[in-house]
Amino acid sequence: MKMRIANRWFERTSMGDGLTLLREPHAHPLLRCNIWHLRGRDRDLLVDTGLGVASLREEITDLIDKPLVALATHFHYDHVGSFHEFETRWMHPAEAPGMADYHEFCALATDQLGADFHAFLAAAGMPAEGDSLLDALPHADFDPASFRTRSATPTRTVDEGDAIDLGDRHFEVLHLPGHSGGSIGLWEARTGMLFSGDAIYDGPLLDELPESDIPTYLETMKRLRELPVEVVHGGHDDSFGRERLVEIVDDYLEWRGGSSA
Repeated sequence: MKMRIANRWFERTSMGDGLTLLREPHAHPLLRCNIWHLRGRDRDLLVDTGLGVASLREEITDLIDKPLVALATHFHYDHVGSFHEFETRWMHPAEAPGMADYHEFCALATDQLGADFHAFLAAAGMPAEGDSLLDALPHADFDPASFRTRSATPTRTVDEGDAIDLGDRHFEVLHLPGHSGGSIGLWEARTGMLFSGDAIYDGPLLDELPESDIPTYLETMKRLRELPVEVVHGGHDDSFGRERLVEIVDDYLEWRGGSSA
């Protein structure tokens, strides 16, 4: 069946205090990454860049009025698709080589997902139906079957304890491995704000990918539980506060046999 063309690929939500959330509503929930644009006094911050099937840079042209840092929380294809569109690109050193020469799993067709993963998505309430993980095309000549994530060498690597200074806002890099080896988050102690990537979000957490490590993930979860967060802006789904963070962490620890103590 021929797919329709989307009238607009991205949707925006103003979160207040200079923060804008962008999503790709025509992507399957599995791939519907949260893209965060945060205004700073001296430079802006872009946390993750979506699938890259449509130009993110063109979408946010009106938001860019100063230098911009594009930071990838990890290298999965739903988070780094438009990474190549930005001049300043930061990522954890464990995943930078993979981003520079991208050969990671990348699929927009449902027949490229294994039977076990289809079963997982169905159990999570988001089955992958039809031929594509998109329900519309960004433009008429787009071919989901031939789509590949573009390589993009990071211009800087960032690791645990590194500072990201926007002039009037200051974030600390947290290394949060488990979902992937180089997953990172950004922590603003003054406001209690955490950009967590896929380390934690309010949806089904993926910890059995080839690059995942469950024992490491358990330690990351214990660490997150101790953070005095006010708000978590995750890599997927809606933002949440500390009470919900504790619930998610405790559920995960119980599920995987860890302990929140």
